[in-house]
Formats: sequence, C-alpha cells, structure tokens
Amino acid sequence: MRSRETLLRLHRFRTEEKRRQVADIEFMIQDFTRKFDDLDAQVKFEETRSGVSDPSHFNYSLTAKSARARRDNLMRSIGELKDQLNEAQLQLASEQQELRRAEMLAEKDGLGFGAAMTVQAAALR
Repeated sequence: MRSRETLLRLHRFRTEEKRRQVADIEFMIQDFTRKFDDLDAQVKFEETRSGVSDPSHFNYSLTAKSARARRDNLMRSIGELKDQLNEAQLQLASEQQELRRAEMLAEKDGLGFGAAMTVQAAALR
C-alpha cells in the first residue's frame, strides 16, 4: 500500500515537472518571437533611414547588418525551441498516461478516492 502511494506521488511529480517544462519552453518561444519582431522592425527602420536595403551593398548600415544577424540567430533558436517543445509535449503525454495507469492500479488495489486525495494533498505540500 505504501509503495503504491509513493509511486503515485512520483508520477504526479514527474507530470507536473513536464508541465512546467512545456510552459517554460512556450514562454521562451513567445519571448524570442517578440525580440525577433523588434529586431525585424529595427532592420527595416535602418534600411529605410539609410536608403540601402541590400546587405551586400558597400553602404549598407552596420546597425542593420548586426540586427539582421541577431534576428537570424533568434529564428534558428526559435526553431530549436519548437523541436524541444514537441519532444517535451510527447514526454508529458507519456507521463500523463503513466500517471493514469498508476492511479487506476491504486484504485484497483483499494486505495480509493479518499486515500488518493490524501496522497495528492501530501504530494502538494
């Protein structure tokens, strides 16, 4: 009985950890996207100000060139974060399935709803 409670707490902890990880990655993607938009606006402003929009032109603004490089790096980072997000979401789904399985086993073994809620409350402390 005690090992079943421990197993439930472990699965709940892992599930919550995966949820936090997914939320953190989503936040970083949103933050990077905002920064990307800011840099894109800065590049367009500099190109309009200088009148040169071709990066290979000798008179192209160094500020625009630097902002363009940072913007491109952010786009690559966003792509990598999206890959990490997909992986984290798959892991979360798997962990949620394991948690459901553990909860069903606990109910089957007679842990019952009241005891399961006690275990959940203890896990949250």
